Amino acid sequence: MRILSRPRMPSVLKPKRLLRGRATGQKQTVLARGYSLAKMVEDLRNYQAELEIQNKALRYSQIAAEGASERFLTLFSNVPLALLVVDENGLVLESNAMALRLFRPLESDPPLNFLLPLVNSEYLDKVAQAFVSAKMVGTNETTEVVFSSGFSGVFTGDLHIARIENFQDDLAQFICAVIDQSPLLAQRQALQLSAAELQQRNEELQLSKNRLASIINSSLDAIICIDQNYLITIFNPTAAALFQCPSSQALGSQLTRFLPDAVQTLSYNKLTTHAQLGEMTGLTASGNSVSIEVSVSFELHPEGDTTTIFARDLTSRKKIEAHRNALESQLRESQKMQAVGTMAGGIAHDFNNIIGAILGNVELAKQDAGARSPALVSLSEIDKAGRRARDLVRQILTFSRNESPQRIPIQLADVVQETVHLLKVTLPPLVDMQVRIDPSTPLVLADATQVEQALLNLCTNAIHAIGPRRGTLSIELGHKLTADLGRIERRGGVRGQHVKLVVRDTGSGIDAQTLQRIFEPFFTTKPVGQGTGLGLAVVHGIMRTHQGTVDVKSTPDTGSVFTLYFPVADLAALPETPHAAKLSEPQSVRGGGKRVMYVDDDEALVFLVQRVLKRKGFVVSTFTDPRLAAAALRARPLDFDLLVTDYNMPGYSGIELLRETRLIRPDLPVALASGYVTAEIEQSALSAGARALIHKPNDVDELCETVQRLLQSVDAR
Repeated sequence: MRILSRPRMPSVLKPKRLLRGRATGQKQTVLARGYSLAKMVEDLRNYQAELEIQNKALRYSQIAAEGASERFLTLFSNVPLALLVVDENGLVLESNAMALRLFRPLESDPPLNFLLPLVNSEYLDKVAQAFVSAKMVGTNETTEVVFSSGFSGVFTGDLHIARIENFQDDLAQFICAVIDQSPLLAQRQALQLSAAELQQRNEELQLSKNRLASIINSSLDAIICIDQNYLITIFNPTAAALFQCPSSQALGSQLTRFLPDAVQTLSYNKLTTHAQLGEMTGLTASGNSVSIEVSVSFELHPEGDTTTIFARDLTSRKKIEAHRNALESQLRESQKMQAVGTMAGGIAHDFNNIIGAILGNVELAKQDAGARSPALVSLSEIDKAGRRARDLVRQILTFSRNESPQRIPIQLADVVQETVHLLKVTLPPLVDMQVRIDPSTPLVLADATQVEQALLNLCTNAIHAIGPRRGTLSIELGHKLTADLGRIERRGGVRGQHVKLVVRDTGSGIDAQTLQRIFEPFFTTKPVGQGTGLGLAVVHGIMRTHQGTVDVKSTPDTGSVFTLYFPVADLAALPETPHAAKLSEPQSVRGGGKRVMYVDDDEALVFLVQRVLKRKGFVVSTFTDPRLAAAALRARPLDFDLLVTDYNMPGYSGIELLRETRLIRPDLPVALASGYVTAEIEQSALSAGARALIHKPNDVDELCETVQRLLQSVDAR
């Protein structure tokens, strides 16, 4: 390897020609002027010594320069940088091993002669400008220049240029250091990618925090976060509403301010990450108690543990549960009452036949006794009691089957008198009952049985309100032109003329809070087992079905006043009973040998009817089994003029016997007898072909008249 430019030798004194000339001239001058030869020899020796010193210094400088050049070459060759010596035309004058390894990695690569062809075309102008700048100012640094490496490789590096002082050539020379930045760029790209991922994660973390904050703020549950010292750090809006405390005032407070029982419970449950604390009692900011359901979540962090408490308000749930329990209780009571009603209906049906037999036999006994018989008074009392029992049975049937009342024009005075007779039997001795009836009270459209039931319920409650003390029970009946109703039943009240039935007592009275609920079904203030809570509810329902209303006024420890308002009956607007128009009124009951088939499963009733109809001149065939009656019809279809059958018989109903009769003899008139005739039963019977319905229990004359009407209507055809 050649040395590019050697350093100049240090200057020394040299015997120049001028000196020699000058010496010769001087010698000649000295000689001419008398200069001695010895002096000249001495001067020459001095000049020779000086020259030797200069030569010695020159040799020393040459040795030093050669050593510096060797050190430069060694450093140039072994430095771990790609170094090139380039002139201003781009010719590579010298390159070290690192440069060859970087630009010519393979032996098959062409020689490294010029630098600019190794620069990517996009960076040529940038590199050329760098050389111009280095020539002017001495140095230049250009970063991230793309170079080619061999035939197919490229790399990115930084180009550092320094101008070299050159005294032997007019072209400027530069030493160039190329630093491969590919590993650094890869690391930089990795760092940039990592930074981008970190930024993305930070954005996602921030988004997650915002989403979490939104969830916490919009949660329907109260969310409270506390630190390891049980200080509140998060208090969402639901918690603020639940505990009636703004979040700004709750933050930093102790948890015991709102959940006094939670701290001790939390210390027991920190062994798990989640725990259900169940139902607890919280405190609002004003100190009021609130029922809540609490669950917790524990999170462990290096900077401190965090506990998140989830609280759910149980107030609405408890109200719903209480309402559900009340409804379930009402349902059980309703089912119990339905079962009682069903049982009562079954008993009343059987009791109907017994009462019918009693009334019929009493009527026969009265006929046999004669008008002057002393037994006639007793028989009349038995007849009255039987009729009251008949009405009670109908009331039980009405209650058990929940049918609409049969409203007809009646005098409420009669109902009041009947009820008073029933009450006197069970009236406590310390209770004085007073009855005031206006004789001019007009008729009302009502079901006597239901009105009696409502009046009995009110009087029974009044007697219970008086209790063991001495008191007064008053029943008043009157009428007014307008209704002066109280606050409870002003809506839908009676307008115009009305009949007023008042029940007044001097009992314990009713407080204002209870007064608002007295008409609720199953609501009662009596001890368990002493009341069903249905009495006043039934009264309220009866008055509604009668298009009337009920008013109540009460003062605790003074007494209560219940007033029933009934609209006065408009007799001109009443429709005519269709079935009554079809049947002509009989003059007198004479059987005339007409043949009647009577079917009923009650033997006592069958025996009674047979005797009654025979006395009136009818020929009676009785059956207690409807199947035998159907067989008799099939065997002798023309032997009967009328069929009277019970509606409800075990295993074979009266409707089935009616349909069977229509198949055997379509023109035979049939009457159905029932102890409880509803609109549904009446529609079913008439659609099946029945000519009339007979209500059981009935008296002897009613039964005979009905049979006579049916036979006369057939004869009229």
